[in-house]
Amino acid sequence: MTKTLIRVGNKEPAAPAAATGRAGRAGGLPSAALDDLYSRLAPPPAMNDGAPPEHQSLRGLVAWGWEKAREHTPDAHRYLLVLRFALLNLVGFALLGAAYAQGLVHNVIDADRTYLSVLIFLVFLGGLAICARKVWQTSCELNSLRARDAAVASPAMRHLAPLLGRTAESRGNLANAVRLRLSHRIAIVRNIANTLVLLGLIGTVLGFIIALSGVDPERVADIEAIAPMVSTLIRGMSTALYTTLVGAILNVWLTANHQLLASGTVKLIAAVVERAEDHARD
Repeated sequence: MTKTLIRVGNKEPAAPAAATGRAGRAGGLPSAALDDLYSRLAPPPAMNDGAPPEHQSLRGLVAWGWEKAREHTPDAHRYLLVLRFALLNLVGFALLGAAYAQGLVHNVIDADRTYLSVLIFLVFLGGLAICARKVWQTSCELNSLRARDAAVASPAMRHLAPLLGRTAESRGNLANAVRLRLSHRIAIVRNIANTLVLLGLIGTVLGFIIALSGVDPERVADIEAIAPMVSTLIRGMSTALYTTLVGAILNVWLTANHQLLASGTVKLIAAVVERAEDHARD
C-alpha cells in the first residue's frame, strides 16, 4: 500500500511538466512570428464603417487601384487631346461603317459617275491625317510645358525661348507672334475642310450639267426620246445631290477635328505665356 501511494505521488507532477514543456517550445518562437500569426488569425478591420460588409472589400480594392493609378500618372491631363481626337474619329468611322453595312456607301459610288465623291473622301483622309499629326505635336508640346522641365530639346522650347529674359512689353509682343504662328500652323486643316464644301458644290454644278445635257428641246414631243432624257436627268441629279451631301458631311467631320485642335492650340498658347511669366517672376 505504501509503495502504491509513492508511485501515485511521483506521477502527479507529470501533467504540469508537460504543460511547461509546451510553453517552453511556444516561448522559443520569435515574437515577430507570433505577431504575424496573430495578425493572420485576427479578423481584418472594417474599411468603411458606413458601407455594407459585402462592399467593404470592393471599395478598398477600387481605392487602392485609384491610388496606384495616380502614383503612376501624376498628370491626369497627359495626352488628353489625343484621346479626345481618337474618340471623336472612332465614333465617326463607326457611323461610316454602319452606313457601309446598310449599302449607302455603295449607292453613292454607283450613282456618282464622275467619282467626285471618291475624290472628296480622299481629300478628307488627307486632311484628317494632317490634323492627327498636328494634334500629336500639340499634345507633346503641352505635356512638356505641364511637366515644368522644358529642356532645350523639348518640343515647346522653340515657342518659349523667345519670351525668356524679356521685358513685360516685349513678352506681350512676342506672345502675339507666337499666337499668330500657332494659329497659322493649324489653318491648313480648316482650309481643307472648306475645300470639301467647294468640291461638293462643284459636284452639284457638274450634276446639273449632266442632267441638262441629255435634254433636247427639239425632241421633247417625241415619246421614244423621253425615256433617255429622263434617265440622263436622274443620273445628273444623283451626282449633284450625292456630291453635295458627301462634301457637307465630311466638312462637318473635319471641322469638328479642327475645333478640337484649335482648343488644344489655345491651351498651348496659354501655357507658353504662363511659363514665360513664371520665369520672369523667378
